[in-house]
Amino acid sequence: MIARLAADTIVLIHFGFILFVVLGGLLVFKYRRIAWLHIPAVVWGAGVEFTGIVCPLTPIENTLRRLGGEGGYSGGFVGRYVMPIVYPGGLTRSIQIMLGCLVLAINVAAYITFFISHKRVKRQDKTPLL
Repeated sequence: MIARLAADTIVLIHFGFILFVVLGGLLVFKYRRIAWLHIPAVVWGAGVEFTGIVCPLTPIENTLRRLGGEGGYSGGFVGRYVMPIVYPGGLTRSIQIMLGCLVLAINVAAYITFFISHKRVKRQDKTPLL
């Protein structure tokens, strides 16, 4: 029971990290200093997609599932809704590379927009952007 709960927690952390990688650039508009966490996360996330390596959270989760006596992802909210997003079926190398490019494009656009929109504020405030 505890191993299953821990595995579900790992999946939720994994899902949250993916959301942060994809959409965290938008947080920079409100919390400027989050960029110091977000940029390395984007580099990691895109790097995983481009290289095809397995995120370290995945083997941890799989080990916990085996310890919990599970053979697959079934049951409950996590198994039904979160797992297909984190581990989509039919994921190919081409799709992974496309996802990596999409992550970079979304975040480059967010940061460019942030720096352009705050350029005027910087001139008036004289405070650093990050």
